[in-house]
Amino acid sequence: MTWTNWAGSQRCAPLAVEHPDDEHSLSQVVKVAAVAGQTVKAVGTGHSFTDCACTDGRMVVLDRYARVIEVDEVNQRVTVQAGITIAELNAELARRGLAMANLGDIAYQTISGAIATATHGTGIELGGIATQVVGMTIVTGDGSVVRCSADEEPETFHAARVGVGAMGLVSTVTLQCVPAFNLHVVERGERLDSLLEHLDDDVRDNDHFEFFWVPHTGGALTKRNNRTDEPERPRGRAREFFDDYLSENIAFGALCRVGRRFPKAIPRLNHVTVGGSAGKDYIERSDKVFASPRLIHFHEMEYSIPRAAAPDALRELRAFINRSGLKISFPVEVRFTAADDIPLSTAYGEERCYIAVHVYRGMLWEQYFRGVEAIMKAVGGRPHWGKMHYRTAADLAPVYPEWDRFQAVRARLDPDGRFANQYTDRVLGPINVL
Repeated sequence: MTWTNWAGSQRCAPLAVEHPDDEHSLSQVVKVAAVAGQTVKAVGTGHSFTDCACTDGRMVVLDRYARVIEVDEVNQRVTVQAGITIAELNAELARRGLAMANLGDIAYQTISGAIATATHGTGIELGGIATQVVGMTIVTGDGSVVRCSADEEPETFHAARVGVGAMGLVSTVTLQCVPAFNLHVVERGERLDSLLEHLDDDVRDNDHFEFFWVPHTGGALTKRNNRTDEPERPRGRAREFFDDYLSENIAFGALCRVGRRFPKAIPRLNHVTVGGSAGKDYIERSDKVFASPRLIHFHEMEYSIPRAAAPDALRELRAFINRSGLKISFPVEVRFTAADDIPLSTAYGEERCYIAVHVYRGMLWEQYFRGVEAIMKAVGGRPHWGKMHYRTAADLAPVYPEWDRFQAVRARLDPDGRFANQYTDRVLGPINVL
């Protein structure tokens, strides 16, 4: 078979495709591959934009390995198999009166893929999804199963929470949850220049703050989501359908198609996007607020930079687009997270701002993405592990203070490179077994 990711940007032809349904089967795949000298890569829903899941060896598809194993309602913890999607997990948690403390803006990914690539949401007091992990089981390079947590195999746990698929096959994940909560949503348009002037206030004063700047305009769409004890006050089905499907997907998709056909019209079309975004004010269950439908296919690059560098980086990004002659139809997404201590987390060591840029599928992206990368790299940027970038191990190592610590654990768990591929060779380098 030929496997293709969601964006259509990556494809590969695995030697064999496996669909394990229990941990023993997962382990056996690796043991068979080890005897044959083959590589192994796991894939969930294919939402990474890079070739991180590609292999010419054995591909492990996790669609049958997606069950909830245990819910500890007293300690508010849940243990799940690696292939469960975040949407499925959210639904199960809601039934138990629990929730994830923070989430990204889509829920199609598997939980293992999300943590492996340091997927995050927004909220300066909250870390990425990997910071919610309190235990894992991992199938290592010889097919053995390692259980790790802060108390059991702590060095493995410390590094493996963001493993970029290079340490083994994640089998199960235990997550620390919180009681279910509602979010009060306020969305409105603002001018970018004004927004950048009071950016620190917005980031500090809201539980979850983000905004989307629309290139070729001075406008931005802001989202302020704050926790509340008030009951749900949803938009209503008709308004929700209009907002989430007609406006943000169908109508915006039509504008993107017109822009792809007539690129010179994109600046005018972008003013339509800004002008057509009505304000919103409602209260709903947290996971319903965090995640939105994404029916439009695109290519994406996202960079984490020091929080303090955000205003100047965004001004430079705007100047780059203006002088480049590029016509960019997709908004630029800006989010914020707390620092964490995970070696390959893009938020390691300090509060970070995340800037994501997108290009509609079927349009050229390289000039734009390389230009954005140069701006972000100059201020200590770290690329999202699951999104497009051009970095290599040689220039990534200096921006991760615990790089060598991660590599030591990687070499111990996978000394023969069972889980290596072209992507890990490029961004992590070869395994160095001492």
